[in-house]
Amino acid sequence: MKFGVVVFPGSNCDRDMYDALKYDLEQDVTMLWHKDRDLGKFSTEDCIILPGGFSYGDYLRCGAIARFSPMMQSVIEFANAGGKVLGVCNGFQILCESHLLPGALLRNGHQQFVCKNVFITNESGKVYKIPVAHGEGRYYAEEKTLDELQENDQVIFYYCDESGNITEEANPNGAIRNIAGICNENRNVFGMMPHPERACSVTLGNTDGREIIKTLLMAGQLVY
Repeated sequence: MKFGVVVFPGSNCDRDMYDALKYDLEQDVTMLWHKDRDLGKFSTEDCIILPGGFSYGDYLRCGAIARFSPMMQSVIEFANAGGKVLGVCNGFQILCESHLLPGALLRNGHQQFVCKNVFITNESGKVYKIPVAHGEGRYYAEEKTLDELQENDQVIFYYCDESGNITEEANPNGAIRNIAGICNENRNVFGMMPHPERACSVTLGNTDGREIIKTLLMAGQLVY
């Protein structure tokens, strides 16, 4: 499996993601420039990653301009053909702006940038400690969409406390229903606000992010 990390003007987590994939997870990874279009070296068994940062300065709305970049046109086609795409933080915002994922990311409920370790959990009850760093990470969708996401098991991660309890106090940004990450109905496009690439190094004292990224390698699909 190969990984491609898209670099936009304003990306600042592209190198973090590259290093986590190449050195911590020992994967084949290539940097992809936003003005290019060629994804010819990737098959639908591979994964394209949209990293965190402030693509195009977050003008208009976070991810709104990046959605129209030449590379994103290719990424949209890649995803629609069944290729795997992961968006982290700003990458999640871009996926929503591109309509590859439903909903939107709004300004944090407390109107402040948040940067700290949080806990997230999945449907199996596994708890991970993963850093967040965002000002507009409050996931929002209409009630019908939220119900469909939960009925279809498309909510991959919820904000929780250290014991796995999904509580309002554990929610760092006011995300509706404590949603921290979702996937599309076909389970090949995944977006999350927390940064797993920042929790892959033994030197940093936290490797919970490795397990999250490794799910992309299991059975050729997103597994959680």
